[in-house]
Amino acid sequence: MPETAKPAAQSAGQKTLAVLEAALLNERFTDIVDTAQLPKSTVHRLLAFLVESEFITGDATDGYHAGRRFMTLAGRALSKLDIAALAQPIVDRLVADVDCTVHVGAVTGDEMVYLIRTDSSKPYRMRSRVGLAIPMHSTGMGKATMAYREEEFVRAYAERTGLPARTDATYTDVELLLEELARVNSRGYALDLGENEIGTVCVSAPIFNHRGEAAYGMSVSSILLEHPGTSIERLAPQAVAAANEISRLLGARI
Repeated sequence: MPETAKPAAQSAGQKTLAVLEAALLNERFTDIVDTAQLPKSTVHRLLAFLVESEFITGDATDGYHAGRRFMTLAGRALSKLDIAALAQPIVDRLVADVDCTVHVGAVTGDEMVYLIRTDSSKPYRMRSRVGLAIPMHSTGMGKATMAYREEEFVRAYAERTGLPARTDATYTDVELLLEELARVNSRGYALDLGENEIGTVCVSAPIFNHRGEAAYGMSVSSILLEHPGTSIERLAPQAVAAANEISRLLGARI
């Protein structure tokens, strides 16, 4: 391609991507124009091209949506995502920042399964290990994800599991658990103050997938002697920020 043609080609590509992104975020033509910040005629022409190419579907009357070709490519890309590999660099930065053990876990049935455990520089070690399954209701990560489920899910979970006590601090009453989950949802993070293991505390944040589901959790964990009372809560902003960063990499709109 001649050098003089490169800027024009790049500009056309950038405009096409801008319209594609705008169409995926908005249904109405006027909103797509506003988001893409391009002339109506340009947007109309590029929308027609994207519809013909099956990256989007629809029209100005009924609205625009993701098309077959886009969904196929997106599905293949998402199927290849390895959250552990994706999250590890973010976890490493968080550990260096807070000098606490950081976990990432996945919702699996009624449990959270550890996918990542990265230790701090401290001499103590958590009892957790990658692959270990733990109850959702007694853990920070579990409560962080349950807080974004419907009440019916929580009640059904309580009926299935019986909310067994891991320590004297575990929530074993469904009404109290629902109250706690409402607080978690409101502030955006959960605390585990010795509910899963005596002497261990953590602050946890949900990680959302591309469908907006709280399918994973991240916890910053320590021991009660180092973080007495609720002092581990001071690390909530870092935990939430790191979890949100992973969520965005998974395709969530955070």
